[in-house]
Amino acid sequence: MTTTIDIPSTRPARPLPAEREAQRAETMRVLRRMVSLPIGDPERARLRDEVIEDHMPYARHIARRYGNSGSTTEDFEQVAFLGLVKAVDNFDPEHGTGFLGYATPMIIGEIKRYFRDGTWSVHVPRRMQEVTGAMHKASDALTAELGRAPTLPELSERLGVAVDELVEALDASEAYRTASLDRPVGHEPDGASLGELIGADDPGYELAVNREVLRGLVEELGERDRQILSMRFFDGMTQSQIGEKLGVSQMQVSRLITKILTTLRAGFG
Repeated sequence: MTTTIDIPSTRPARPLPAEREAQRAETMRVLRRMVSLPIGDPERARLRDEVIEDHMPYARHIARRYGNSGSTTEDFEQVAFLGLVKAVDNFDPEHGTGFLGYATPMIIGEIKRYFRDGTWSVHVPRRMQEVTGAMHKASDALTAELGRAPTLPELSERLGVAVDELVEALDASEAYRTASLDRPVGHEPDGASLGELIGADDPGYELAVNREVLRGLVEELGERDRQILSMRFFDGMTQSQIGEKLGVSQMQVSRLITKILTTLRAGFG
């Protein structure tokens, strides 16, 4: 069986060469023979593999149309082959449709399903994926009708989707592609990378906030408690030295410091 596969053209239809007609007829003959055999029959498996192998170039041709649309060409080829296998397994030669007429939409459908569900760089809920796809189609249609880009309320009315949900879908569409943090920014050889330009939380902010909170908490303490804190943590005095200055025991100073610190920690809760 020849491996020459007819690839549909967008040009006006013209009579097919005799060899292509013969090849299609041979494919139908093989498929009829295949489905007449019981599942598990080695001959049926051999004929199935034969049809799949002969039409892999055709499936690969379809896949390459999508090769620059979110994944590698190899990814789309594997998905196209899966669609081809499903077409072979489900084709009914007695239905009156040629095999390519049946297999082509199945292969394309499998690729589009993968394109819709499997090529997002970041996981997005299925609902948002569907709204995003519908929104782009509606936007194209409305642009052609109105002669301008549609507004969100116009898209909302066309799709029957709330404006807030459309806004979420717009945000979700940004997750379709990601950029490497190592990607150079600009055209300078030694220019900065994208990652170097992304800001981060300054730990000094949290420290400043904590200091202000602590300042207020300390001001609410009694005079003696503030004095004990100052001697212990600013003057570096030991508990015994603090006890001597206050006329209390070292054990009492330890309990007072524990009580003071517990009060301050509670203020941060």
